[in-house]
Amino acid sequence: MPEPRSAALHPSPVAESLRRIQAMVLRNWYLIRRSWPRLLELCYWPTVQLLIWGFMSQFLQGQAGWVAGTVSVLIAAVLLWEVLVRTQIGMSITFLEELWSRNLGNLFVSPLRPWEWVVSLVVMGLIRVLIGLAPPVLIAALLFDYNLLSLGLPLAGFFANLMMLGVALGLLTSGVILRHGLGAEMLAWMAVFVLAPFSAVYYPVAALPHWLQPVALALPTAHVFEGMRAILNGTGHAWGHLLGAVLLNLLYLGLAALYFLRAFGNARQRGALLQTGE
Repeated sequence: MPEPRSAALHPSPVAESLRRIQAMVLRNWYLIRRSWPRLLELCYWPTVQLLIWGFMSQFLQGQAGWVAGTVSVLIAAVLLWEVLVRTQIGMSITFLEELWSRNLGNLFVSPLRPWEWVVSLVVMGLIRVLIGLAPPVLIAALLFDYNLLSLGLPLAGFFANLMMLGVALGLLTSGVILRHGLGAEMLAWMAVFVLAPFSAVYYPVAALPHWLQPVALALPTAHVFEGMRAILNGTGHAWGHLLGAVLLNLLYLGLAALYFLRAFGNARQRGALLQTGE
């Protein structure tokens, strides 16, 4: 039977939400697609990081003993770390561009809802990750004979967990900027790197002082990279670490979302969506 005319004229709330999310994603995608400096920026740092650590790994490969076994661990760590960095910075930059152009007021006089906007930021973060990681993953295969897919099925879990934490950090930094103004925008670049020393990216948690190890194990990143090393070194399974990372990410993601929504509501009440300054 043909669809009733009233249903065609009045789409469902879910369909309307999807259209608004798609519109926001397309708007930001057009900005990236038409700007080669933006595309270059997405690929530049991941590629430079890979080249530095890749050539370092080639040097280590020629050394005797256990050092030679760290080659794949270093390259995999660099590539997975960039998933977190690109997700968080991608979300934050997309958010900041709306503030810099003073466009938030224009967006939210439309039917766009805060959660729809957040979903579009997450989708753009994923797009930025895929664009930014494509060149270094290819270079790793061609220059250093390393295939990231060799991690197998747990790779999807590592990727998802790092993206979840990146989203949580992106929401947290965006909320702080909404509450405190553009004077806090440096947090968009600082937040993820504050976690780096405690995330056990290039070394195991056991290398940290004993009093810092509980701090590291409270971070999803430490569980991701411990699981990665367990697979590459053949010393165990990653599923326990992945479960720990998922539980921590759900906690942090929920807290970050609550903080962002409260900061957004506070900014709307203060009229800060129309004019956000230093």
